[in-house]
Amino acid sequence: MSTPQDWVDQDWNPATWTSDTWPIATCLHGFPPVTRDGTAFHDADPEVWDDVFAQIEAVGFSLAELADSHIRPADLERSRRDELFAIAKAHGVGIPSVHLQRKSVVQPGHEEDNLAYAHRTIDAAAEWGMQVFSTGLHQPFNDAQRAALWFWTAQGPKDPEDPEVRKAAVSRLRELGEHAASVGLPMALELYEDTYLGTADSAVRLIEEIGLDNVGLNADVANLIRLHRPVEDWRELFAKTMPLTNYLHVKNYTRDEAGDGSWATSAPSTMEAGLINYRQVLRDAVADGFRGIVMTEQYGGDSLGVCATNQQYIRSVLATTSVGTKHEGATR
Repeated sequence: MSTPQDWVDQDWNPATWTSDTWPIATCLHGFPPVTRDGTAFHDADPEVWDDVFAQIEAVGFSLAELADSHIRPADLERSRRDELFAIAKAHGVGIPSVHLQRKSVVQPGHEEDNLAYAHRTIDAAAEWGMQVFSTGLHQPFNDAQRAALWFWTAQGPKDPEDPEVRKAAVSRLRELGEHAASVGLPMALELYEDTYLGTADSAVRLIEEIGLDNVGLNADVANLIRLHRPVEDWRELFAKTMPLTNYLHVKNYTRDEAGDGSWATSAPSTMEAGLINYRQVLRDAVADGFRGIVMTEQYGGDSLGVCATNQQYIRSVLATTSVGTKHEGATR
């Protein structure tokens, strides 16, 4: 079946991926979700979209994830969708995934609306020719998070320690996973603090409770190690979650903490300079069979520029793995 992205020059056969062809995408965090004249990016003029994709092309990316903080595929009129793809195509940028942010299916008072929205997004992702539907259980920022320099330094909403609420989360996520499977999409659930995806053990158990082959984790361990409180060791987090990971957000933070756990601090960094040793993570992941899209993220500063630096770093690490040499049939 043809899709609006059939023009994308990306090999989606993991068996042929090399360090040069492995699909690596950028986020849109570096671009304001509201333009200077107060227009939501979702509703912005084509010139705004064109400028963004031109910048993405200029730093060397050929793939970009759509977070619904910027564009909501489920709510974009067909004419505007076609306009978006024409602009992306002009800059050689494909859109392999959509990530639903802060639309938890157990958000009090919004459960059914968020569930319906996720269903509509899955249909849009399939129609658009995407490769992954990604979401999670994190909820909208509260006032304290919006006021903080870094939102993760303020306490956000928490999933309750209530078996019935967790059971509802499992049921609704299974429903979404079955829908995604019916249209040929994997579904990835992102690690995030104070949710049922907020620890390695809880996240793994959630995937087991959902019990669908196409539903896995987005092992964004950096979401947890940035917290200004005691955290799990990043090595243990990856060891437990990577075997179930089918899509991967990557970023890094420097971290310092007191030996007695009385204080901790973090700040965004490049992948190479932060606490997590991504050389070890990526090499182990490839050796253990991970073959998923990698999506670079960054908060603060020149987000796109750091993501571009991280893409180069990722490819240099992949070049030292079993996929580092070009296989016959691989495309560049």
